[in-house]
Amino acid sequence: MFPYSGTSILILGLYFGFLAAGASVSSPRSSSDEVAPVVTEVETAGNISYFNFEALQLTEEGLSQLDENTSALFQFDNTEQTTDDLEKRSSGSCKVFPGDAWWPAEFIWDVFNQILGNDALIKTIPLASPCYNGPNYNAAKCAVLYANWTNSIIHMNDPTSMMSPVYQGLTCEATLDPTKTCTLGAFPYYAVNATQVYQIQLAVNFARVSNIRLVVKNTGHDFSGKSGGAGALSIWTHNLKDIKYIPKYAAAGTSYTGPAFKAGAGVQAFEIYEAAYKRGLMVVGGEGITVGVMGGYIQGGGHSPLSSIHGMASDQVLSMEVVTPDGRFVTADFVQNTELFWALRGGGGSTFGVVTSVTIKAYPDMPVTASTFSFTVGGNITSENFWKGVRLYLDYFPSLSAQGIYAYWFILSGATSPTFLMQPFWAPGKTLDETNALLAPWFAQLKALNITFTPKTIHYDSFYPGWKASFPQEAVSKTHVCTGSRLWPKQNWNTAKALDDTFNAVKTSSTSGLTVIGFIIDPNLKNGGNPDNSVNPAWRNTYAHILQSVNWADGASAEVQLATRQNFTFGHMQRWRDLSPGAGSYLGESDILEPNFQQSFYGSAYNRLLALKKKLDPKDVFFAQTAVGSENWKVVTANGLPSGNGKLCRV
Repeated sequence: MFPYSGTSILILGLYFGFLAAGASVSSPRSSSDEVAPVVTEVETAGNISYFNFEALQLTEEGLSQLDENTSALFQFDNTEQTTDDLEKRSSGSCKVFPGDAWWPAEFIWDVFNQILGNDALIKTIPLASPCYNGPNYNAAKCAVLYANWTNSIIHMNDPTSMMSPVYQGLTCEATLDPTKTCTLGAFPYYAVNATQVYQIQLAVNFARVSNIRLVVKNTGHDFSGKSGGAGALSIWTHNLKDIKYIPKYAAAGTSYTGPAFKAGAGVQAFEIYEAAYKRGLMVVGGEGITVGVMGGYIQGGGHSPLSSIHGMASDQVLSMEVVTPDGRFVTADFVQNTELFWALRGGGGSTFGVVTSVTIKAYPDMPVTASTFSFTVGGNITSENFWKGVRLYLDYFPSLSAQGIYAYWFILSGATSPTFLMQPFWAPGKTLDETNALLAPWFAQLKALNITFTPKTIHYDSFYPGWKASFPQEAVSKTHVCTGSRLWPKQNWNTAKALDDTFNAVKTSSTSGLTVIGFIIDPNLKNGGNPDNSVNPAWRNTYAHILQSVNWADGASAEVQLATRQNFTFGHMQRWRDLSPGAGSYLGESDILEPNFQQSFYGSAYNRLLALKKKLDPKDVFFAQTAVGSENWKVVTANGLPSGNGKLCRV
């Protein structure tokens, strides 16, 4: 039984005539008795295996049984056939925005919700609204929110909350002052809690036909706030949690016959790692505990604690199910929809469609050893020796990455002196003795510089328990921070001078008060299995992914924020770019103001990605900041700051 009635569908026939001021109402020609459900249960065939939530699909056959006016609202895209109203709605320079004449009437949203079923359409109420005077005010709830605001769990479980509030516009943060103002800002206007594929298809078609901005949220981890957008309809994929184990994968177009997992788009790192662990396996996923590894993470490349052994997360993909911009549900793999398959493995999320599930390779579990330690200027450690010790560390990046090491390290500027923090030095497949032997040469050099400490080095019999114990849950929702990154090319390790220059560029950032976060990593093509995908080629030629972050005073004016950000982008980040010409940056952990983002985030893959974007999404149904094709659009913000808090308009 389907969760809506024919009568509900018929109401939609009023839609196109109703919205335009002064237009006449157009009635559907068919009666409620003649209207058939638009959803069809589709059986799998061949090697395609759907999850239950993927079996109920919106189909041409179903839509064809509706009257013309009704089906128009959810029609699949056919560029040769458009209604007069659709042409009018799409003719403006901006996406339709709340308050515009073409914005859907309230009763249309109500009917849309009935068709989706299960009250899947959610009108956004900001997560922090209990902290503000008004109908949602609740001091007790606010106290809990305020105390846990940097915890990613509360944000991932909300349909529209974003973990990078700077790009939301900072219009409704948790606060202890209820007299402040809370507005939607860049939170989407509505969200669809997607638990069935047909709901995603309906949402994509509705957004395209209505010319409304469409965004996708899985967990909301993206550093550039891609899951938000003022006046947008959001598709929330977080609850697509199915996982299926495939003992021996077999499919046309690939010689891979090992174990695999098919996972819904909402599956997170801790969930797939645990599922693999129970089977004596491991998979390539993120270091962050709550990252949605089957969403934007894997579509944007995805670096992992296993990348120096098995490459990028995108390299593991065997097949994907996806709703494309025309509203159709397809499988993309090595033999069908191959160009789409290439693009989805590295070309970024929220660009080519909504992925509903991903099938990935799995590998035999292995033991790991993790070491954490730190040292700080002070006492016997002079500033000069501190920086000598850090410089010596860089010498070991090529040899350590060749051993499969993934080191997660920080240089924290501190109030009075810098601290080097390793959290952790991650050695997959290494015993305790082997790990100590890898660290011994550098530790001996540090000791000669009077830098002494006691590392905490622990061996684990399996990947998952080691990962769970070693990688901290990262703080999110920082209100006065922006970040950029650089994939430092291997050529910078060819000469002492080149490496000295690299070190000095990083040191200058730290001594200027910026936070530096780095990874030893080498996800080269050989490690990744020589895949043909759209991962930024800069990933294949690096020993170090290094980020830097700048802060400004909390509550600083828009002018101060913009000046700080421009100095960061064109000062600190430019210093790094100057020493790594032709290299790139990681799309998922990047500066939204990055100049020539096309080259930095996508490299030589960009032209091919852009051509495919124009082919698959000619109406630009999908947009995200710094995504492929985003240069044709701009978000018009009132204060001039880069965020999603404004109308989306063509350039």
